[in-house]
Amino acid sequence: MATVLIVDDDAVLCEALAEAIRDLSHEALTVSSGAAALALLERETINAIFLDLRMPGMDGLEVLRRVRARAHAPAVAILTAHASATNTIEAMRLGAFDHLIKPIGREDVERVLGQMLSSAAARTANCASDAPPETLIGSSEAMRSVQKTIGMLADSNATVLITGETGTGKELVARAIHDYGHRKENPFVAVNCAAIPSELMESELFGHVRGAFTGAVSERAGAFRQAHGGTLFLDEIGDMDSGLQAKILRALQERVVTPVGGKPVSVDVRVIAATHQELIQRVRDGGFREDLFYRLHVVPIHLPPLRARIADIVPLAEYFLTRTGHGKSLSADAAARLIRHAWPGNVRELKNAMERAAVLVRGESVTAAAIGFLEETQTAAAEDFNWPDEDLPTAVAHLEERLIRRALARSAGNRAEAARVLNINRQLLYAKLKRYGLEVSEDTTGPVGEADTDT
Repeated sequence: MATVLIVDDDAVLCEALAEAIRDLSHEALTVSSGAAALALLERETINAIFLDLRMPGMDGLEVLRRVRARAHAPAVAILTAHASATNTIEAMRLGAFDHLIKPIGREDVERVLGQMLSSAAARTANCASDAPPETLIGSSEAMRSVQKTIGMLADSNATVLITGETGTGKELVARAIHDYGHRKENPFVAVNCAAIPSELMESELFGHVRGAFTGAVSERAGAFRQAHGGTLFLDEIGDMDSGLQAKILRALQERVVTPVGGKPVSVDVRVIAATHQELIQRVRDGGFREDLFYRLHVVPIHLPPLRARIADIVPLAEYFLTRTGHGKSLSADAAARLIRHAWPGNVRELKNAMERAAVLVRGESVTAAAIGFLEETQTAAAEDFNWPDEDLPTAVAHLEERLIRRALARSAGNRAEAARVLNINRQLLYAKLKRYGLEVSEDTTGPVGEADTDT
């Protein structure tokens, strides 16, 4: 039997979560503040902690930081009703075991608690400063997984290989790893391996001394030395000439580079590589060194295409509109048009589309007509919907009802799961079910901390 500490200022949720933990034959202790939690840790042996992110006084991240600074710190799962890229990455970077969105289903409690208790490795405490501005937008499960991975590896020196289609945001992920890590005060140097001629690439990466070749009128440091103490991002490494692959391999293995015409120089640099190609297939075809592939493939991160994370399209579009500085907003029919588009150019295409619309639209709202240049291609994840010509509140209500129907269908009528997918609490879902006249059979299992009765 383990002792589990629940830290949350919501007494109802605390008691419900405690009941679920006791049903799993563990002891549950509850406190309502971070200070009380830290005091309890001084006198009790705690095996796992469920910690609320937002609390009066000391917030969850500060409590997490102090807990992780202790010797033999217990595993900590962060709970939040308002997940963002920043708090997800920061929590994982500080050593959180997981980052969970309220309401939490009993099955999730059992799964996460089991994993926390069976995990023998306690993460090393990390000392963090203020998080940099949020750059990764997306709350889909795919992007949350990426954000968690960034948080866990940011302070390490492990080599990372980022894969994904062109335009999915591979450089943004590389920059986030750098910005959230201990190298953030040092340079981040990006090199596009596909954009530089092969005969110039060696000098670009490793530098050269003066007079090393015709035209070398001055010394050049090269990207590896420019990134000393920081991060070197090798974009589109799958397009690198085979002759350079051996030299990159040596640099990764020995952290030593040799400028053209010069002597070997030691470098302290973290390498993050990215490619849109299937490198393992390139290895099989003889176009990419197998030893270099495995040297790069220490921590892989795959970015799914935008069409595979429909939930991120509208938040991303609104973010890009805000970034244009034109004060435009997105209408409901425009949101529907965006969801129906296949996005072959991924996030980059969406960004360009929003910049174009912001410049060309004279009014305050970007409508479907303003983005008529986008082809309406029905994707497997998006359902066809005939948007009526009506005022915005009515159109939004139609969209809301449609999303609720879809969430209920996908959860087989389980309102707890539907509420989780929609990222709203179950009481709010009940109110909307009544509003739209949707009848759903009663759940048999529900999220911890919420009543299972209609009002």
